[in-house]
Amino acid sequence: MAFHATLKYTTQLLDELPMLYLCAIALYSLVEIDKDVKFGLKLPAILAMFQTAITLIYLFWIQHPAFHQTAFGLTALGTIFYAHKRLVQINPCNATQRALSRAHLFGHLGMWGGFLVWNIDNIFCHQLRSYRSYLGFPFDALLQLHGWWHILTAYGSTNCLLYVHLIRLAWHKQDQLFAVRYHMGILPYISTVQPKKID
Repeated sequence: MAFHATLKYTTQLLDELPMLYLCAIALYSLVEIDKDVKFGLKLPAILAMFQTAITLIYLFWIQHPAFHQTAFGLTALGTIFYAHKRLVQINPCNATQRALSRAHLFGHLGMWGGFLVWNIDNIFCHQLRSYRSYLGFPFDALLQLHGWWHILTAYGSTNCLLYVHLIRLAWHKQDQLFAVRYHMGILPYISTVQPKKID
Protein backbone atom coordinates (compact mmCIF):
# COMPACT_ATOMS: atom_id res chain seq x y z
CA MET A 1 0.00 0.00 0.00
CA ALA A 2 2.81 2.42 0.91
CA PHE A 3 4.48 1.80 -2.46
CA HIS A 4 1.30 2.51 -4.38
CA ALA A 5 0.75 5.71 -2.40
CA THR A 6 4.32 7.03 -2.82
CA LEU A 7 5.72 5.10 -5.83
CA LYS A 8 9.12 5.10 -4.09
CA TYR A 9 11.52 2.17 -4.34
CA THR A 10 12.03 1.81 -0.59
CA THR A 11 8.30 1.46 -0.02
CA GLN A 12 8.10 -1.00 -2.90
CA LEU A 13 10.14 -3.31 -0.67
CA LEU A 14 7.24 -3.32 1.78
CA ASP A 15 5.18 -4.70 -1.08
CA GLU A 16 7.65 -7.43 -2.09
CA LEU A 17 9.80 -8.56 0.84
CA PRO A 18 6.97 -9.92 3.04
CA MET A 19 6.43 -12.65 0.42
CA LEU A 20 10.01 -13.77 0.97
CA TYR A 21 9.73 -13.69 4.77
CA LEU A 22 6.45 -15.59 4.79
CA CYS A 23 7.90 -18.28 2.54
CA ALA A 24 10.92 -18.63 4.86
CA ILE A 25 8.62 -19.09 7.87
CA ALA A 26 6.69 -21.80 6.00
CA LEU A 27 9.98 -23.50 5.07
CA TYR A 28 11.11 -23.45 8.70
CA SER A 29 7.83 -24.92 9.93
CA LEU A 30 8.12 -27.80 7.44
CA VAL A 31 11.78 -28.57 8.16
CA GLU A 32 11.40 -28.36 11.95
CA ILE A 33 8.15 -30.30 12.02
CA ASP A 34 8.97 -32.62 14.93
CA LYS A 35 8.37 -31.74 18.57
CA ASP A 36 12.09 -32.26 19.17
CA VAL A 37 13.95 -29.49 17.37
CA LYS A 38 16.46 -31.03 15.00
CA PHE A 39 18.67 -28.07 14.06
CA GLY A 40 18.42 -25.96 17.21
CA LEU A 41 19.09 -22.30 16.57
CA LYS A 42 21.16 -23.01 13.45
CA LEU A 43 18.28 -23.20 10.98
CA PRO A 44 16.42 -20.06 12.11
CA ALA A 45 19.75 -18.21 12.26
CA ILE A 46 20.64 -19.27 8.71
CA LEU A 47 17.18 -18.36 7.41
CA ALA A 48 17.28 -15.00 9.21
CA MET A 49 20.76 -14.24 7.85
CA PHE A 50 19.65 -15.19 4.33
CA GLN A 51 16.55 -12.98 4.56
CA THR A 52 18.57 -10.09 6.04
CA ALA A 53 21.23 -10.41 3.34
CA ILE A 54 18.59 -10.46 0.59
CA THR A 55 16.89 -7.40 2.11
CA LEU A 56 20.14 -5.41 2.41
CA ILE A 57 21.41 -6.37 -1.03
CA TYR A 58 18.04 -5.55 -2.58
CA LEU A 59 17.83 -2.26 -0.70
CA PHE A 60 21.37 -0.96 -1.29
CA TRP A 61 23.02 -2.76 -4.21
CA ILE A 62 20.95 -4.80 -6.66
CA GLN A 63 17.74 -2.85 -7.02
CA HIS A 64 16.33 -5.05 -9.75
CA PRO A 65 13.13 -7.10 -9.48
CA ALA A 66 14.87 -10.17 -10.94
CA PHE A 67 17.08 -10.36 -7.83
CA HIS A 68 14.06 -10.47 -5.52
CA GLN A 69 12.27 -12.92 -7.80
CA THR A 70 15.29 -15.25 -7.78
CA ALA A 71 15.62 -15.12 -3.99
CA PHE A 72 11.89 -15.72 -3.58
CA GLY A 73 12.01 -18.55 -6.14
CA LEU A 74 14.82 -20.33 -4.26
CA THR A 75 12.98 -20.04 -0.95
CA ALA A 76 9.73 -21.17 -2.58
CA LEU A 77 11.47 -24.20 -4.15
CA GLY A 78 12.76 -25.24 -0.73
CA THR A 79 9.26 -24.85 0.71
CA ILE A 80 7.67 -26.84 -2.13
CA PHE A 81 10.29 -29.59 -1.75
CA TYR A 82 9.68 -29.96 2.00
CA ALA A 83 5.89 -29.71 1.62
CA HIS A 84 5.96 -32.62 -0.83
CA LYS A 85 8.43 -34.57 1.31
CA ARG A 86 6.20 -34.22 4.38
CA LEU A 87 3.01 -34.93 2.42
CA VAL A 88 4.21 -38.38 1.35
CA GLN A 89 5.23 -39.14 4.95
CA ILE A 90 1.83 -38.47 6.54
CA ASN A 91 -1.40 -40.44 6.60
CA PRO A 92 -4.13 -37.81 6.97
CA CYS A 93 -7.79 -38.56 7.62
CA ASN A 94 -10.16 -38.26 4.65
CA ALA A 95 -11.38 -34.78 5.60
CA THR A 96 -7.80 -33.52 5.89
CA GLN A 97 -6.88 -35.14 2.58
CA ARG A 98 -9.78 -33.30 0.88
CA ALA A 99 -8.79 -30.04 2.58
CA LEU A 100 -5.16 -30.53 1.50
CA SER A 101 -6.24 -31.14 -2.10
CA ARG A 102 -8.44 -28.03 -2.10
CA ALA A 103 -5.77 -25.84 -0.46
CA HIS A 104 -3.20 -27.13 -2.94
CA LEU A 105 -5.46 -26.42 -5.93
CA PHE A 106 -6.54 -22.94 -4.81
CA GLY A 107 -3.03 -22.08 -3.67
CA HIS A 108 -1.77 -22.79 -7.18
CA LEU A 109 -4.72 -21.08 -8.88
CA GLY A 110 -4.23 -17.95 -6.78
CA MET A 111 -0.47 -17.76 -7.21
CA TRP A 112 -0.35 -18.64 -10.92
CA GLY A 113 -3.47 -16.58 -11.66
CA GLY A 114 -1.91 -13.60 -9.91
CA PHE A 115 1.35 -14.12 -11.80
CA LEU A 116 -0.57 -14.26 -15.10
CA VAL A 117 -2.58 -11.06 -14.57
CA TRP A 118 0.50 -9.26 -13.23
CA ASN A 119 2.37 -10.05 -16.45
CA ILE A 120 -0.61 -9.08 -18.61
CA ASP A 121 -0.74 -5.78 -16.71
CA ASN A 122 3.00 -5.20 -17.27
CA ILE A 123 2.90 -6.06 -20.98
CA PHE A 124 -0.39 -4.38 -21.95
CA CYS A 125 -0.41 -1.48 -19.48
CA HIS A 126 -1.18 1.27 -22.04
CA GLN A 127 -3.96 -0.66 -23.76
CA LEU A 128 -5.54 -1.55 -20.42
CA ARG A 129 -5.49 2.11 -19.40
CA SER A 130 -7.44 3.11 -22.48
CA TYR A 131 -9.93 0.27 -21.91
CA ARG A 132 -10.38 1.33 -18.29
CA SER A 133 -10.97 4.90 -19.40
CA TYR A 134 -13.57 3.71 -21.91
CA LEU A 135 -15.39 1.54 -19.36
CA GLY A 136 -15.46 4.16 -16.62
CA PHE A 137 -16.38 3.72 -12.98
CA PRO A 138 -17.14 1.15 -11.49
CA PHE A 139 -16.35 -1.32 -14.29
CA ASP A 140 -12.80 -0.05 -14.78
CA ALA A 141 -11.89 -1.88 -11.56
CA LEU A 142 -12.23 -5.17 -13.43
CA LEU A 143 -9.17 -4.22 -15.50
CA GLN A 144 -7.03 -3.05 -12.57
CA LEU A 145 -4.89 -6.16 -12.98
CA HIS A 146 -2.21 -5.07 -10.54
CA GLY A 147 -4.91 -4.97 -7.87
CA TRP A 148 -6.13 -8.39 -8.96
CA TRP A 149 -2.54 -9.62 -8.67
CA HIS A 150 -2.54 -8.60 -4.99
CA ILE A 151 -5.93 -10.21 -4.37
CA LEU A 152 -5.06 -13.46 -6.15
CA THR A 153 -1.61 -13.87 -4.60
CA ALA A 154 -3.01 -13.10 -1.13
CA TYR A 155 -5.66 -15.76 -1.69
CA GLY A 156 -3.06 -18.21 -3.02
CA SER A 157 -0.74 -17.48 -0.09
CA THR A 158 -3.56 -18.05 2.38
CA ASN A 159 -4.22 -21.46 0.86
CA CYS A 160 -0.51 -22.32 0.76
CA LEU A 161 -0.18 -21.50 4.47
CA LEU A 162 -3.30 -23.52 5.17
CA TYR A 163 -1.67 -26.41 3.30
CA VAL A 164 1.48 -26.17 5.45
CA HIS A 165 -0.59 -25.97 8.64
CA LEU A 166 -2.66 -29.02 7.67
CA ILE A 167 0.51 -31.01 6.96
CA ARG A 168 1.82 -30.10 10.42
CA LEU A 169 -1.47 -31.11 12.06
CA ALA A 170 -1.50 -34.45 10.23
CA TRP A 171 2.18 -35.02 11.07
CA HIS A 172 1.35 -34.72 14.77
CA LYS A 173 -1.80 -36.85 14.35
CA GLN A 174 -4.02 -33.94 15.39
CA ASP A 175 -5.77 -33.34 12.09
CA GLN A 176 -8.99 -35.01 13.27
CA LEU A 177 -9.28 -32.41 16.03
CA PHE A 178 -9.56 -29.58 13.51
CA ALA A 179 -11.57 -28.78 10.41
CA VAL A 180 -11.27 -26.28 7.60
CA ARG A 181 -14.18 -23.86 7.45
CA TYR A 182 -14.86 -21.09 4.97
CA HIS A 183 -16.05 -17.52 5.37
CA MET A 184 -18.41 -16.72 2.49
CA GLY A 185 -17.57 -20.09 0.98
CA ILE A 186 -14.09 -19.07 -0.22
CA LEU A 187 -11.94 -17.71 2.65
CA PRO A 188 -10.49 -20.70 4.54
CA TYR A 189 -9.68 -20.89 8.21
CA ILE A 190 -9.03 -23.73 10.66
CA SER A 191 -11.36 -24.31 13.59
CA THR A 192 -11.56 -26.92 16.30
CA VAL A 193 -13.99 -29.78 15.89
CA GLN A 194 -16.60 -29.92 18.60
CA PRO A 195 -16.61 -33.35 20.24
CA LYS A 196 -19.86 -35.25 19.85
CA LYS A 197 -21.92 -35.41 23.02
CA ILE A 198 -22.83 -38.86 24.23
CA ASP A 199 -26.22 -39.05 25.95
